[in-house]
Amino acid sequence: MDLAFMAETFVKLLEGVPLTLKLAFSSVALGAVFAMLLALMRMSGVGPLDWCARAYVFVFRGTPLLVQVFLIYYGLGQFRPTLQELGVWWFFREPYWCALTALTLNTAAYASEIIRGGLQAVPHGQVEAARACGMSRATLFRRIVFPIAVRQALPGYGNEVVLMVKATSLASIITMMEVTGIAHKLISQTFRAVEIFICAGAIYLILNFLVTRAIMALEWWLSPHLRGAPEPRARLEPAHV
Repeated sequence: MDLAFMAETFVKLLEGVPLTLKLAFSSVALGAVFAMLLALMRMSGVGPLDWCARAYVFVFRGTPLLVQVFLIYYGLGQFRPTLQELGVWWFFREPYWCALTALTLNTAAYASEIIRGGLQAVPHGQVEAARACGMSRATLFRRIVFPIAVRQALPGYGNEVVLMVKATSLASIITMMEVTGIAHKLISQTFRAVEIFICAGAIYLILNFLVTRAIMALEWWLSPHLRGAPEPRARLEPAHV
């Protein structure tokens, strides 16, 4: 392998990192809001809301993300006159917005189940104790349910963030010049696929290493029992004679 060529390629591929991170974290942030809504629909006890959320999760978890990207970018283009009348064609004609939409809808389906699991993992006894103290539903959710659910769901959600960083590579199929898109362009110019894809894989590996370290730090911060803090000593009561 030509190390000089690989070093030059690595630098060129770094130009796609900002777009990769922008797609990944924007889709995760938007997907988290949508996922919370879906999780609450699942747990609402209202039949129509529950079944709508179930159907959404079933469709987007059961079909490949690649197919979803194609359907949004190429499929909606067949309805251009209708979309122009609705005034939304400007959105769906841009590859970035189509890629972001597909990634957001996909991650929302997975994240909703992670969030639902975290909410259901909150000990019922703590909820009952908070109600007995007179907490309102909003205060109960903010101070008891949400912090515990976040700690429970964080490891699974961290995996989802890592998957979304890697999933941004699919944006290259709709002309997005993120890391994989630039790699394809370089391969078409040099025909040296092995070295280029090794460099691209190394960049994704570094990005995901940083993401996992950040998530581990957040988990450590949210879980005091993981910090190794000494437990308070019990007071010694004087013996009664």
